Amino acid sequence: MLARPMIRASRLCCRCYATGTSTTPPMLLKIRKDMKTAMQNKDSNRLSVLRALLSQTLNASKTSSPINTDMQMLALLRKSANAAKAAAEEFKGAGRQDLADKEDLQRGILEEYAGGVEVLGEEEIRGAVEGVVRGMKGEGEVKLGDVLKKVFEKDVLGEKAVERGEVARIVREVLKVG
Repeated sequence: MLARPMIRASRLCCRCYATGTSTTPPMLLKIRKDMKTAMQNKDSNRLSVLRALLSQTLNASKTSSPINTDMQMLALLRKSANAAKAAAEEFKGAGRQDLADKEDLQRGILEEYAGGVEVLGEEEIRGAVEGVVRGMKGEGEVKLGDVLKKVFEKDVLGEKAVERGEVARIVREVLKVG
């Protein structure tokens, strides 16, 4: 009797993994590197903050809006810092100064990282907004939403690190003046 090679169905299966084109934000790489340093230095406060940040980014990666840019990371840092500030105020109100101090220390670490994200300056944003508004004045009535759409196109500010709220504020100012 001849032996026939047996083919297993599991070996024929083609596995497809999701390979998105998303890159890791530089701030996230810095946080991972600093976490290793905090482990080596036995800095428990910094380590717990960094672990919490990495946990939040991992949780966000499983949702429909993962963290892919430094601006999204900055938003997460600010959200966490505000939560730490609110918690510290609650602890102070409850007479737990020790826990309030711990939250303030964590907030300081979060703000340190938030300050490390490079964002475009107000002058650069204002120059881009004024250029877009000048270009749109010949087309007729200039509306806030239309200006914001043009400003956030890839060739204007789309790929740059800017705060959307700051841009909206500047657009309102330019439209009031113009």
